[in-house]
Amino acid sequence: MLSRNFFNRNAITTAKALLGKILRARYDKVWLCAQIIETEAYFQNEKGSHTSLGYTDKRKALFMSPGTIYMYYARGSDSLNVSCRGKGNAVLIKFGYPYKNGKKPDKMIPMMQKLNPPKYGNGVRPIERLCAGQTLLCRSLGITVKEWDQQQSHPNRFYIEDIGSTPTQIIQTTRLGIPVKRDDHLLYRFIDSKFSKFCTSNPLIKRNYLEGKHYRLIQHLK
Repeated sequence: MLSRNFFNRNAITTAKALLGKILRARYDKVWLCAQIIETEAYFQNEKGSHTSLGYTDKRKALFMSPGTIYMYYARGSDSLNVSCRGKGNAVLIKFGYPYKNGKKPDKMIPMMQKLNPPKYGNGVRPIERLCAGQTLLCRSLGITVKEWDQQQSHPNRFYIEDIGSTPTQIIQTTRLGIPVKRDDHLLYRFIDSKFSKFCTSNPLIKRNYLEGKHYRLIQHLK
């Protein structure tokens, strides 16, 4: 289980270090797990941040000690962040991939699919799409703003674990959903390149995206 000290670092450092870590949430006696494959860093002193205009009670978690969970509604659905060193700084957990090496793995995927059914039609959501984006990730893990905003992780309910998995290559690129002239050019999004085909938006195949300008490749993060 990651300690609070893990998050007592620069948001960019933390965002990269979170890649490969495992989110574990207990729901109805079943542990639901997802490996973090995409993150975004945010700082109070840049315009893309929720805290760029200062403190509000709604965003109190971002001004609390590093490691505090900050959850908010993105397009009406739950979204997960964790505070980092410096008032108003945080990392958004952008995308995950179901991780089956846990307790009762045979029950995990069906439970996640039950929590996060397809938007249209019958059937079940494919495994690779269960945690496809910040809101679907929270839905598949059963974690909500109401329960976890301004809280600390808990070893028997919800926490992030280090299993020793480190990406051999990280893609550093621009964040998504940032309005033009709100620091949308900053390369504050990080992707485990091994999972790039599953990420929210893959810069490696995006038309007119240039290495060195729109994205960078970082080798073997330690």
